[in-house]
Amino acid sequence: MADPAVASGGFYAGGRSSSGSKAASSPAENYHMARRRTLQVAVSALLTECGFESAEKAAVESLTEMMQSYITEIGRCAKSYCEHTARSIPTLPDAVVTLIEMGFNVDTLPVYAKRSQRMVITAPPVTNPPVTPKALTAGQKRMHPAYIPSHFPEFPDPHTYIKTPTFREPVSDYQVVREKAASQRRDVERALTRFMAKTGETQSLFKDDVTAFPLIAARPTAIPYLSALLPSELELQTLEETDSSEQDDQTDSDNMAANSLNDDPGTDKENSMLAPSSVVPSVKASEETVIDNPYLRPVKKPKVRRKK
Repeated sequence: MADPAVASGGFYAGGRSSSGSKAASSPAENYHMARRRTLQVAVSALLTECGFESAEKAAVESLTEMMQSYITEIGRCAKSYCEHTARSIPTLPDAVVTLIEMGFNVDTLPVYAKRSQRMVITAPPVTNPPVTPKALTAGQKRMHPAYIPSHFPEFPDPHTYIKTPTFREPVSDYQVVREKAASQRRDVERALTRFMAKTGETQSLFKDDVTAFPLIAARPTAIPYLSALLPSELELQTLEETDSSEQDDQTDSDNMAANSLNDDPGTDKENSMLAPSSVVPSVKASEETVIDNPYLRPVKKPKVRRKK
């Protein structure tokens, strides 16, 4: 046991400097400090078995550094023997060969393990890390197949690679659609009423509080029935569309007649002297028949489609 202590003399300065540093903050430093405290507990137990009642902090730190260096050297040598035989995990024969190589008598280990004054060190309490709640769960988590080692990282959550549609199908129920349309219409009317009440003139039911229950002020007109007689914008638009379509049909028929007259060579002289019933007067007559007032236009009968 003397040789390892001497060999670990080069690590003593580093051990003291690390013990006097500030509190660790990163996970790696926290792990190093926890391992260091565990070795200090083991060294203190060994000193108690040997009959010591107290020890200075510097002495405990020195013994702790010696033990850490000795264990580190055993692990490094066992790893080297393991890799020398084309393996990745050290086994018991690797550790035994390492102890023999370092000059330790392996036969004394069973007797030392069965000593009577041995002190049992209780394991430190294990605190489970807080479980972070998952925001989205979809499907079952996939486990590793047989050909993937267990120490490999786990598969991500299923929602990262499983198709999860987030849209809803449109509602096609007639009753639901009608109720939704009625509620939307009611909301629109209410919003327009409030807008007109805020922007226009209002009348109040209560003289004391003008803002309570505002009513849209009625504006009297000289001819109240005029709004009922005038057509709406939609009706005017449909009338304009029908008029334009009829005019297009009429111009197409006139153009076809003019083309048929131009194709006939014997009618060139007749075309030079246009009669009152020729093409151009008919077009002018059709333009004169267009009336701007919708109430003075001729009645248009709807087209009746005959069933075949």
